[in-house]
Amino acid sequence: MTKAKFSPFDVADHIKTAEDAVHYLDAVLLDGDANEIAEALGVVARSQGMARIAEESGLSRETLYRTLSDAGNPRLATLIGVLRAMGLRLSVTAA
Repeated sequence: MTKAKFSPFDVADHIKTAEDAVHYLDAVLLDGDANEIAEALGVVARSQGMARIAEESGLSRETLYRTLSDAGNPRLATLIGVLRAMGLRLSVTAA
């Protein structure tokens, strides 16, 4: 009997468009805590290429990986720079 082989699931593999990124981030922002939000930003950055996001945001890849992890705590300036590099922007709506 052949054993099935599974690869780890990575959300970043399924974020193909800016709209995918927006829907994913919106879902996490609805009920996620700060750590989950930072990690979700990291997932989107990986989906678009961490090296490119690092270059366009002016941060090192190592800094991005550390800051955009579940243990990260990005400053607002970092958040805005990363979002701009991703082609996204921060906005607020009424709950």
